[in-house]
Amino acid sequence: MNERIEACIASLVSRLLAEQHEDGAWRYRFVESGIMTDCHFVVMISLLGIAGREEEVRKLADRIRGRQNPDGAWRVYPDEADGNISATIEGVLALLHAGDSPESQHMKLALNAIDRMGGAKRVSSLMTKFLLALAGYKSWPAFFPIPLALLLPKSAPLHFFHFSGYARVHMAPMLVLGERKPRFHNPNVPKLAELEGSRWLFATTSSNATSEASWSDHLSRGPLDTLQEWALAWINAPRMLKQRAVDTAETYMRDRIESDGTLYSYAISTILMVFAFISLGYDKNDPVIQRAVDGLTRLFVPDGDGHHLQTTTSAVWDTALISHALQTAGLDGVQDAIAKAGRYLLGRQHDKAGDWALEAEHAEPGGWGFSEINTINPDVDDTTAALRAIEPLRGILPEAGDASDRGLNWLLGMQNSDGGWGAFERNNHHPVIQWIPLEGVEAAATDPSCADLTGRALDYLGNTAGLSNRHPFLQRAVQWLVHDQQNDGSWYGRWGVCYIYGTWAALTGLAAVGERSDHPAIRKAVQWLLDIQRPDGGYGESCVSDVAGQYVPLGRSTIVQTAWALDALTAVHAKPNDAIKRAAEWIAAHHGQPSVQAEYPTGAALPGHVYSRYESYPIVWPLLALSHARRKYGNFFPEFLEIDA
Repeated sequence: MNERIEACIASLVSRLLAEQHEDGAWRYRFVESGIMTDCHFVVMISLLGIAGREEEVRKLADRIRGRQNPDGAWRVYPDEADGNISATIEGVLALLHAGDSPESQHMKLALNAIDRMGGAKRVSSLMTKFLLALAGYKSWPAFFPIPLALLLPKSAPLHFFHFSGYARVHMAPMLVLGERKPRFHNPNVPKLAELEGSRWLFATTSSNATSEASWSDHLSRGPLDTLQEWALAWINAPRMLKQRAVDTAETYMRDRIESDGTLYSYAISTILMVFAFISLGYDKNDPVIQRAVDGLTRLFVPDGDGHHLQTTTSAVWDTALISHALQTAGLDGVQDAIAKAGRYLLGRQHDKAGDWALEAEHAEPGGWGFSEINTINPDVDDTTAALRAIEPLRGILPEAGDASDRGLNWLLGMQNSDGGWGAFERNNHHPVIQWIPLEGVEAAATDPSCADLTGRALDYLGNTAGLSNRHPFLQRAVQWLVHDQQNDGSWYGRWGVCYIYGTWAALTGLAAVGERSDHPAIRKAVQWLLDIQRPDGGYGESCVSDVAGQYVPLGRSTIVQTAWALDALTAVHAKPNDAIKRAAEWIAAHHGQPSVQAEYPTGAALPGHVYSRYESYPIVWPLLALSHARRKYGNFFPEFLEIDA
């Protein structure tokens, strides 16, 4: 047992050291479980007639075909029961634009799957609907539930900046497209009746598609009568007013283009921006368009049978997590790698204010973003991860002290009024947004306090910054976290899958700031983790949890979720118990295996639509969990003579 654990830690460390880049970063793939980004790129290239991208299209199409299931459907996570109608329609549309014949066997299977799932009228993804409208498969509505006028008067009941930052960079080009209503056509691509018939709007109280008239009906039942009247009046607004709003949206996008040409370094927002700029009269050979397309191609990575367009890159996130895990492992020979990683991270700290500063007036720049291209959109999670990595380097790297202080001050300035932390902006949870009749709008367009980010902020503040729950701002965070606990003892994690993930973040955070293990919330959470442990000692949770709003077991253990559970149990137990032993043994027996245990997506972004697989996760989280256990329990609970209930 002991030798196997030590060998596992050594193996993981050795792999990480071998895969570090010369500049100190680790660059692992950040892979969408579905095919959305790949499809949107292929369709964009075809509809706009952008030349010289045939090889990229071919490789993306290879992956799209490779991700199709035997029943003809595409899925956004492996165990999605009946297939995903939005993903399947996107897959068919993309392969048509890549040159596949609708008479080929795989296309016939896909079209049959679309019919089996209820046809295009069952599409719920707004991104899919926009793609169909751009390709001429659906008419643009007279107005959207989020009119372009939101870019104008801040006195309105709902304003553009009430939406989350990651929503705004997608909304800005969507609002332009909704106003200009462009339709593009590639004469070499056949039209299929099976892709027609999707409807624009979905009522928030029903899963059934409704007509555009339901927008009016829905608002009349809610608190947004003023917004309804304003939105309807926009149809007849003066041309000059509409043009002013379009100009505002164009400026908003151009001001947020990163050095690689992408919008906020996100793939889908960049594709939407390209379509929006073309609709505004930009030539496809305009340098802004060319740089955007070039930036997208730099997000390509090999995956499966072809290439995948990553949503963004994860180098800063991966490097911060790995550096901290290596420091926790404490093995000889890692100091140079840690110092190199520290210098890389110091060079990625943000030094200018972005949109986050609108609600965090007293916070100075000092956060970190997810992507190494990102310079204006820092987030709480990447910041705490980077601070864990560089804070211990104060005596090694001269800049580490000042950078740590600035990062800490930025983090504290981003705490929400309710005591928790969100991802990108402070107090970004406008209550009116939930009334907008678009499926998933609250998850996509708000940035509220969440258990995973609040827990990890507490973990950093307690374990690395050395603060405790005696501080008032930490007391407020603890109170928020306890209040957010589910009835069964778990916590929901917004950016991962899902309740195991959220419970791990909450428990490790509470323990880090000094909450006792006999705290009722901690005891309840521990019992929940013990109850859901699988007979093999591991843990596994399905992405279905994210849609169902409650824990749904996967039916098999995964390496990442088992590591999260092990780390959570270790944080709140003074002595190792049987559950800890069994989880550690399962990890040691399964680490490094290219199997379903490592391949299942454990990153989440939009419930029911977007899930991701981090290539780094099956390495870094087992290493961190085992290293924490070994450090806490001495020579890794030799012979397990003492068992704690």
